[in-house]
Parts: sequence; C-alpha cells; structure tokens
Amino acid sequence: MPVSQAAGLSLAEPRDYFALMKPRVMSLVVFTAWAGLVCAPDVMPMWKAIASIICIAAGAGASGALNMWYDADIDAEMSRTKKRPLPQGKMRPRNALGFGIIISAASVWMLYVASNWVAAALLAFTIFFYLVIYTMWLKRSTPQNIVIGGAAGAFPPMIGYAAVTGSITVDSVVLFLITFMWTPPHFWALALYKTGDYGRVGIPMMPNVAGAKSTRLQMFIYSLVLFVVCLVPLYTGLGGPLYAVAAIGLNLGFVALAFKVWKSRAGERAEASDEASLYDVQKGDRAARNLFAYSIIYLFAIFGVLAAEGLLRGFV
Repeated sequence: MPVSQAAGLSLAEPRDYFALMKPRVMSLVVFTAWAGLVCAPDVMPMWKAIASIICIAAGAGASGALNMWYDADIDAEMSRTKKRPLPQGKMRPRNALGFGIIISAASVWMLYVASNWVAAALLAFTIFFYLVIYTMWLKRSTPQNIVIGGAAGAFPPMIGYAAVTGSITVDSVVLFLITFMWTPPHFWALALYKTGDYGRVGIPMMPNVAGAKSTRLQMFIYSLVLFVVCLVPLYTGLGGPLYAVAAIGLNLGFVALAFKVWKSRAGERAEASDEASLYDVQKGDRAARNLFAYSIIYLFAIFGVLAAEGLLRGFV
C-alpha cells in the first residue's frame, strides 16, 4: 500500500471528484432538466432558472458519486469502469461517500431555496431512488434493474418542470415517460456487447439472464412503445408542428436501428466483449453499438426540439 494511503491521505485531485459525478451522464440530466424547465407554461426569473439547473446537476453528480462508492468492488473488475477514481486508488471510499452526502444535501436545500419544495422533494427522491432502490437493490438482484431503475434518470425533466410550476402535471409525466421508455433499449444495447463485463461481476443484465435473442426482441418492443409515447405531446399541446416532424423522423430511425439489432446476432459472443471503449466492438455487435450511439443523439434531439418550441411559445 502506498505510504500516502497508509497514512490516510488522499491522492485525489479536483478532476477525480468531478469524475465521481459521472459528467457524461450529468450532461444528459442537465439537458433534459433544462428542457423540462423551458417547456413549463410559466416563466421563471433567470437567476432562479440558472440556480435550479445547477442544483439539479449537483444532485445528479452526487448520485453518481454515491453509486461509485457503493459499486467500487465491481467497478474494479469491469473493463469499462476500472479506471474510475476509486478502483484506481485515488481516494478512499469514505471520501467518495462523504462527498456524495454533502453535495446531495446541499443540492436539495439550495433547490428548495431557489424554486420550491416540490422540485426539491423530487430531487431528494431521485437521489434516494438511484442509490437505494437501483444501486443497492435492483442492480444486483434482477434483470429488470434498468427498467425499474431507469426512473431515476427520467425524473430530471419533471424536476425542471416542477421548479417553475411547483406542481406535477400530465405534461411533466409525459416528459418522464419519454426518458423512462428510452432507457431499456439504450442500456440493453450497451449490455449486448458488454455481456462479458457484466457476467464477470455477477450483474444480472437482461442479456446475461434472458439471453441475447430475448433482449433484442424486448428492445424492439420498447422502441415501438417509445414511438407511441413520443406522440402524446402532440395531443397534450406540449409539442407542435416542429416537434411532430422531428419526433416522427427520430423515432422512425430508432425503430429501424432497433429492428436491425433484433435481426442481428449482437450479444452472442460475450467472451469477446471486453473492450474498455464504449464504441469499439466486433462486427457482430455493431448493430447494438449503432443503436446505443444513436440513442444518445436521439434523446438530446427530442428534448431539444421540445425546448425550442417552449422557447418559441414564450416569445409569441
């Protein structure tokens, strides 16, 4: 053991604490939360809007830190996560835990100050859900971990919406459902070409439990359900003509890629799925890799168009 660690000293730098907050995931959280805020029918003072988004981002980052604290044992065994700060020995688990707890409490309190108790309560519940329900319980116990646990990543647009309105409405629930239905095909696409990683540490991801063929079919079904859910904003008035064109086009692309995954043999060569990169895969897994990459662009685009229409309504 290095002398610094034996003495209880931390080797962590500011960038290591930032890495604890899962900045890639945080970017999606921040963007969808901002879209929810912009889509709300009321207007929020600029300083409150900025403060609210910062608080939501901090809460999401705190969730990531707490997740890394609890999952440090399996992160060290997975090629995709072994370079995270805790497996690398750059900080002690208690440092990550303390950091996550402090940022969680601060983000919830400050969101309450900047907006209202509904948004703050939703943020607190999201942090609790991600750590306790998903990380501690579902992730290691059921192949439905991503399906149910996906709710944690679907709350941010509801939080942004509630920060403005102080309420939960049909429109904010629809924003939640879009992300909720998007989550299984997004993560299962990754799981199809990372089955070796997940299998090595005993995480019961759907491809490892139900098999690649069943997972590919479920992904296609979810893509169809997602298409339907994305049409709901056209009936509630949340989405307009621009959104109609974008949603139909984006979802046709999603369904087409999901169909290719269904008909492919992605996930059937688990022993070769050990690359650390998210995108370097073998030929048989490219359909899954392509859907995974597209799904990220898709979510940004769907919420981006909804936000654009929200902004346009504000100027009319």
